[in-house]
Amino acid sequence: MSLCYVPWLRWGRCGQRVSNYAEFCTLITKITGKLASLNDESAVLDIPPFEYEVFIPDFTRRQLQGKIGSDIALHTLNYIDGNAAQGGRLSPRLVGFIAPVEKQFFELFCSVDGVGVKKALRAMVRPVKEMAVMIEQQDAKSLSSLPGIGPATAERVIAKLRRKMPRFALLVGRDATPEDGDDQSDVVRDTFDALLALGHGEADARQLIDDAMASKKKFKDTESLLTAIYQKSSQ
Repeated sequence: MSLCYVPWLRWGRCGQRVSNYAEFCTLITKITGKLASLNDESAVLDIPPFEYEVFIPDFTRRQLQGKIGSDIALHTLNYIDGNAAQGGRLSPRLVGFIAPVEKQFFELFCSVDGVGVKKALRAMVRPVKEMAVMIEQQDAKSLSSLPGIGPATAERVIAKLRRKMPRFALLVGRDATPEDGDDQSDVVRDTFDALLALGHGEADARQLIDDAMASKKKFKDTESLLTAIYQKSSQ
């Protein structure tokens, strides 16, 4: 069992024996502060009297561009980086995402043999919805084109995660506020389940929802979204 010391500072360290791979901890689940700087691999948040470095994938970095100096919130995972067995230094790290569902996808992605935290961070250059569709549709060619993901790893990702992807493939766009986005995601997932119960296939249900959501309207519940779907289908 690892012993992690808080706060998780940019220059922090932690002790005790851990396994020879990055080990997730569950100490900090969300962090809010002023975005002090942004580089290719991480964001630095100013939360006086400390600065916290949070590692982020490229698609998250692109969403944060232009927000330096503004207050932001990131949903985070904590893990221990280093190899104590080889005498290496053990360092606590934070990994952050704008939405909780993106963090959930990352955890699943890391669970695939041969992926892990660093490779997952490097590979996630596309939005979660796009990656989920690749996996769900068994598009090994597109997956293997992601940084660090070769053909063999792509096949393992598909084999392990394909049936877990529908909820991620139905993510709404980033034009909504975080609160609205969460509400809309719930409506979309419930509508997807309803369409399956009505006899639609997964691909058909997803396409019907995507066509309805393209109007940019916000739907307060499943009934309103289903009504929009069938009105559009009857046109």
